[in-house]
Formats: sequence, structure tokens, C-alpha cells
Amino acid sequence: MKKVVCSAVALALAAGTFMSCNGGNGSKVLNKDKPLVFFNRQPSDPNSGEIDMNSMNWNDKTYYVGFDAAGGGAVQGKLIADFLATSDPAKIDRNGDGTVGYVLCIGDVGHNDSKARTEGIRKALGTWDGSTDPGKVKEGSIKVGGKEMKVVELEGKAMTGTDGSTWNANAATEAMGGWATKFGTAIDIVVSNNDGMAMGCLQASNYPAGVPIFGYDANADAIEAIGAGKLTGTVSQNVDAQATATLQVLRNLLDGLTGRDVVESGITKADKYGNQISAAIDYIPATKALLAQNTGVNSSNWKLYTAGQRDPLVKQSNAPKKKVLLTIYNSADNFLSSSYVPALNYYAPLLGLELNIVQGDGQNESSCIDKFTNLGNYDAFAINMVKTNSGRDYTDKLKY
Repeated sequence: MKKVVCSAVALALAAGTFMSCNGGNGSKVLNKDKPLVFFNRQPSDPNSGEIDMNSMNWNDKTYYVGFDAAGGGAVQGKLIADFLATSDPAKIDRNGDGTVGYVLCIGDVGHNDSKARTEGIRKALGTWDGSTDPGKVKEGSIKVGGKEMKVVELEGKAMTGTDGSTWNANAATEAMGGWATKFGTAIDIVVSNNDGMAMGCLQASNYPAGVPIFGYDANADAIEAIGAGKLTGTVSQNVDAQATATLQVLRNLLDGLTGRDVVESGITKADKYGNQISAAIDYIPATKALLAQNTGVNSSNWKLYTAGQRDPLVKQSNAPKKKVLLTIYNSADNFLSSSYVPALNYYAPLLGLELNIVQGDGQNESSCIDKFTNLGNYDAFAINMVKTNSGRDYTDKLKY
């Protein structure tokens, strides 16, 4: 009889379902009823930014984990404004024309996070004209060392690689080389939507020495660059908090928690295993989103963000082992590969989760979708899409 039951399991797996083989309770979990967490890229319209609530309401076990994008953009803008407020105008204004000129590396014009950062930068510098598109700016002004100075965005450009991938560091290196030649000493500041592109700018052979440059993500190499005086500042989106929250929500759902317990247990209060995330995380019920808070990083506090530090409040638990299929939109993404994935791999075993991480090429959704297979073998799913409007491509596969 035991062989018959386990054969039924094999048939159920082939059909994309799971049936318990633990001696007769006969429980059956369809893929469409399993926990699903979107992370890092919130399902949304790439043009309007409107959240795709059809994907977010796929089932009652669907959530999003990310960070406060709008708040993060404001943090980056404040980081820049605070730096200028205490700077010597004569050192900032390299050509002495009374104008602060800056260039801007845009990650992806259709990505909500990129839009929020561009908006935060432009609002802080006074160049915001109601749009995050390249070139849609106005003349601004800001105080530099107590002196009011004019601000102009010399050029803003989306960093798209030759393969079509966005947030591309190599494209930023090439763009920076062109900007340095084109604008010369008119460039007083360089600003980037992420650290990968900022570090790419620094790789340009003709990068103007001493020009302040700001990134976003607090990647390990960026933190080291701040310590070495090469990068001026960045923003931490608390990657450990995000990675742990992604896994903790899945853990809570797999343990049968419901309601507020799903988004609070192990996150804002200790779970039954004694774990709790240290960093602040807010829950937005309207969009089913858990958002980590951001902090500015510069020469005054960079040592607090050096690599290897993990959340001391998240420790080994005796949670029952569960399997999770997790997608990463681009294996070459600097933030995800150097920060997010290592954090996931550190915390998953502590929470009793076994991850199968599949990675895409950052350009074609199929590079992830084609690996989003054998779904019946997994207890839960975590999805990082190539494009933010691709939520349905994944949920459609969970119907069967």
C-alpha cells in the first residue's frame, strides 16, 4: 500500500501538485495555493508605476518584499544636499561659472525604484520638472557652503547594455568617458541610481579626479570605495532585512500563520523560534508590501556597513525543512549577486528553508521563466522578475 501512495505522489508532482506521503493524511497542495513572494521588483506598470494588484492578489499567500523606494530616493537626495551644504563652493564649482553641473546614471526608465531615485535626486537639486525621463528637467538651485548656486543636469541617461540589460555598469563606464570629454570641467557632481553604475563611472579612464560621486545600494565594493575616499556616498536599503523578510514571510505562511502574524512574526516581533529582524520594516496593507527602511552612508558611518555583518537576532531555528524555488532576474546584477543572494543563502538554512536559486540574463523574461519548472517539487516560490509587468507570466504557470 505504501508503494501505491508514493506512486500517487509521483503522479501528483508530474501534474504540478504535492500530496503528502506521511502515512495517510492525504493532504494535497496545488501550486496555485502555495506561498508566493515577489521581491526586489514589485509587479507594476513600467510606464505609470501602478502596482499590479492582480498579481499581488494571486492568492491569499502572495506578498511583496522590498524597500521604501520613494523614501530611498529622498534619502539619496538628502545625502547629496547635506554634502553640498557643508562643501566649499570654490572646490565644487570646478570651472568657476557659478553653476553646479551634474550628470545622472539612470538604471531603468520603467523601473519604480529607478524612478523614485531619479525623482529624489532632482527634487533635492531643484531640477525636478515632474518627470523622471532623461532630459525632462528644469534649472534648479541649492545651497553650497551657505552660498545659493544654480544647478543644471548636464545629461541624464539610461544605462542599457549592448545586450539590452538595464542598470548596466559597462554602459556607465562608456557614458562617463563620453561625458568627461563632452562637458569637461562643467561636471561638478556625478549621481547614479545604483552602486554598480557608480563604480562603472569610476572605471572610466578619464573620470575627473576629485569629483564627488553618489551611488545607491551600499554594495561591499561601494562601501570600500567610500572608505578609500573614491565614492562620496551611497544608500543602504538594508539588504539583510529584505532578504530575511522574503524568507520569513514564506516561513510564516508555510507554518500556517495568517493575518497580521504573516507580516509581523519574526519581522517586527519574535517568532516562535525566537527570531526577529533588527532593522525597521513597514507593512503596507493596500499593496501587500513589506518595505525595509533606508539609511544614508558616507565617510562618517561607512564602517557600520562593511561586508560580513549579519543580523544577530536571526539565529538557527528548528523549523521543519521546506523547499523554495527562487528566481533572480539577472545573474550579473551587482546588487543582487554581491549582496542579496549571499544574504539569502546565509539566512535560509537558519529558517529551515532549502533554496533552489535560478538566474536569468536581465534581458529576456524567458531566461527565468524557462527555469521556473518542476513546480510540484517545491513548497513555496520567491520571484524576482526581469520586467516589472511580468507577474502574470509566473502566476500563469502556477495554475497547473
